[in-house]
Amino acid sequence: MPKTLSRVLLTVVLLPLLIPTLGVFHAENPPQTPSQNVASDTAHFPRSFGLGRVATQAEIKKLDIDVRPDGKGLPVGSGISAKGKAIFELKCAPCHGIGGVGGPNGSLVSSVPAAGKRPERTIGNYWPYATTVFDYVRRAMPFNAPGSLSDEEVYQLTAYLLHANKIIDETTVIDAKNLPKVVMPAHQLFIPDDRKGGPEIK
Repeated sequence: MPKTLSRVLLTVVLLPLLIPTLGVFHAENPPQTPSQNVASDTAHFPRSFGLGRVATQAEIKKLDIDVRPDGKGLPVGSGISAKGKAIFELKCAPCHGIGGVGGPNGSLVSSVPAAGKRPERTIGNYWPYATTVFDYVRRAMPFNAPGSLSDEEVYQLTAYLLHANKIIDETTVIDAKNLPKVVMPAHQLFIPDDRKGGPEIK
């Protein structure tokens, strides 16, 4: 019998006998998941590498500047549109355009869109809370120096942006007491998602 034929016959006879054995081996030694691989690869690591330090209360206070819709977190200070306009032209217009319209980084003031086009989302037609204007400007603006504005400057810019969107009067003085009371045009468009069950992100 030729060697090739005998090898083929041997394979045909033995392979059915070996398959169950391979299945048992696989069941006893299942492949590790990525998380199991990480756990085994880092098992020899120390509990701590000793990097960093505990933040001081002053450092935490500097970062803990969020402002809630009800006004909690707003600092002492006030602002009026006229003063905010001067600051806007100097520090904001290069990105957002003169008057908050037409800049390279998006408009902040509502404008009438061309026929057949959806309006650009702005403070005046999309933002649900006036306090968010203060929070975002203080935290992230201007783009080249976020966090560099004083609280007074942020109040003044907030007043200007709200007035430019025809939400408050030009003479209205914005402060921690009345800013949370400003009703935004888009406020009624946002509703709480109280659905139960299902995916976390709906």
